[in-house]
Amino acid sequence: MAFTRATGKHRRPSRITRTTARVAGVAALTTTGVVGTLAGPALAADTTLADQNGLTRAISIGASLADQIDAQADAQKQAAEEDAAARKAALDAEKKAEEAKRNAEAKAEKEREAKERAARAAERRRLTMFVAPISDSYVSTGYKASSGLWSSGSHTGIDFHAAAGTPVHAVGAGTVVEAGWGGAYGNNIVIRMHDGTYTQYGHLSSIGVSVGQTVAPGRQIGLSGATGNTTGPHLHFEARTTPDYGSDIDPVAYLRSHGASDPPHSGTTRKPRPAAPGLSRSDALLSKKYPWIQGCRRKFVAGGIESLDKRAGEYSRTTYG
Repeated sequence: MAFTRATGKHRRPSRITRTTARVAGVAALTTTGVVGTLAGPALAADTTLADQNGLTRAISIGASLADQIDAQADAQKQAAEEDAAARKAALDAEKKAEEAKRNAEAKAEKEREAKERAARAAERRRLTMFVAPISDSYVSTGYKASSGLWSSGSHTGIDFHAAAGTPVHAVGAGTVVEAGWGGAYGNNIVIRMHDGTYTQYGHLSSIGVSVGQTVAPGRQIGLSGATGNTTGPHLHFEARTTPDYGSDIDPVAYLRSHGASDPPHSGTTRKPRPAAPGLSRSDALLSKKYPWIQGCRRKFVAGGIESLDKRAGEYSRTTYG
C-alpha cells in the first residue's frame, strides 16, 4: 500500500513524488514489521540484511513500475491522439467530399437550367419569327393597288412572283383552318397563326396540308400556281384579323412586325424586262405591270395576244385590245 499527498486542483503527482511516496510507504511497512512478517523466516533471521537492502529494493521496484506505468500512459495517450486525429481527418475528408458533390450537383443543375432556358428561347424565336412565303422572290403587285381586276377595286393582299410549282411556305406557326377551293382565290389555304391573326395563300396549283394540321414557320404547305381568277402563276398572300374576306391588313407591315424581312418590290429592286418586239403599246404596258407575263407562252392573233396560262390542265384565252 502506498501513501500519497494531496496534489492541489486535479494535478497529477510527478514521477519523483510518486516514487518517493512509494519508497516511503515501503520503508514505513518495513519499520513497523509488516514487510518482515510477510517475508518469512529467512528474511526475519537476518534483520541486518533486511535493514540494509529493503529500502534499496523498494526504491528500485517502485521506480521501474512507475516508468512502466508512465510509458503505458504515454503510449495510450499518443494512440488516443492519433485515433482522434485520424477520425477528424476522415470526417473532414467526408465533409469535403459531400461539399464537392453538392457543388457539382448545383453546377450541373445550373447548366441544365441554362440549357433549358436557351432551348425554350430558341423555340419561342422559331415559333414567333416569321419567314417569307416564297423564298428568293419579290412583290409583283402591292397591297391596295387599284385595278378593275379585283371586285373590291383594290388589292387585298400582295402578289409574290413565282413560277408554277414553286414551293409555298407557312410564314409562321399556326393551325390550318381552310384548305381547298376558295372561289376567286382558286386553291387556297388559310392558317390561324399563334397570335390569333390569319394568313391566306391563294392560286395554288396543289395543297399539301389539311384542316386541323399544325404547321411551323417555313413548313411547305403547297405549290404556287394560277388557279382561280388570275392572269398568271403567282402567289396571292393576305394577312387578316379574321378568317373572312374584308378583314385584310397590310401584309408587308404584318410580316415586318413578326421579324420577317421586308420582301423586295419589283418597282424598287427589279426592273421589269422590256416588252417582246412586235407588242402593241397596251401589251407593253401590260408587260411592265406584270413582269411574269414575259415567261408566258404567247402568240399574236388578230386584235390582240393569246396568253396560254395553264389552269388545272386546261388553257384559257385572254385577249387584250
